[in-house]
Amino acid sequence: MQGKIIKGIAGFYYVYAGHSVYECKAKGIFRNQKVKPLVGDDVEITVLNEADKLGNINTICTRRSELIRPAVANVDQALVVFASAAPAPNLNLLDRFLLMMERQQIPTTICFNKMELVDDDRLLELQQIYRTTGYPVIMASTYEEHGMDRIYEVLEGRTTALAGPSGVGKSSIMNKLNPEANMEVGGISQKIERGKHTTRHSEMIPVGENTYLLDTPGFSSIYFYDMEAETLKRYYPEFETYEPECRFQGCNHMGEPDCGVKQAVEAGRIARSRYENYRLFFEELKSKRRK
Repeated sequence: MQGKIIKGIAGFYYVYAGHSVYECKAKGIFRNQKVKPLVGDDVEITVLNEADKLGNINTICTRRSELIRPAVANVDQALVVFASAAPAPNLNLLDRFLLMMERQQIPTTICFNKMELVDDDRLLELQQIYRTTGYPVIMASTYEEHGMDRIYEVLEGRTTALAGPSGVGKSSIMNKLNPEANMEVGGISQKIERGKHTTRHSEMIPVGENTYLLDTPGFSSIYFYDMEAETLKRYYPEFETYEPECRFQGCNHMGEPDCGVKQAVEAGRIARSRYENYRLFFEELKSKRRK
């Protein structure tokens, strides 16, 4: 039977197959090959006990992609959700997440939920900040059921990492997308009871045919200290257009004169908040290297 690992805890892997969840162990051959099953892996299992939904993982199918943080396989894209208000969007945190996904070459869509709480000027301001980045931006309201069709259109047939701080409406979005999934998720929660008192792990939730959401823990503490400050600019897509206008080759867009990126910021062609966060991250990485 074929399925997908939706959660892994303490050597047990919970495989979603045929609209049921099977508690599986991985065969010793994977240990010998130094291959660890990951959440998101497509696998083949042998059912040992249908009544108790127990099985063994026999085969891990070839991975389309593999993320390092969080350690998951076969993620096609990311959907990062922030509230337009209540709480106010933390754009520094959003830019950290975009940087992390850019480094791992994961396409990302930004969603600002709770749009009913702000006026049109604020909605336009949020859209304009990310207009030049290339990231699609969806304005949504689960309360008014606005934008749900667009979100599902982005998600359908894909495995998507769902991220965002608490209180922004991620669960509400999930419930709106597929109310029937809540019943399945409830059953899954009972099946993985052993995991309720452990540190949160990544978990995939089915919300449609071949459509999965990866609930991403630890979103509020995203760090990237394993990179050099000088490489940071590579992960800002909107900088690329203006870098040929920099006087110096290899310009870091910090204190250098005649910098095309800084000129674009002053002209309003690059959002100032994006650039200021870039400066903060650059100094953060420089400071880390000095320690």
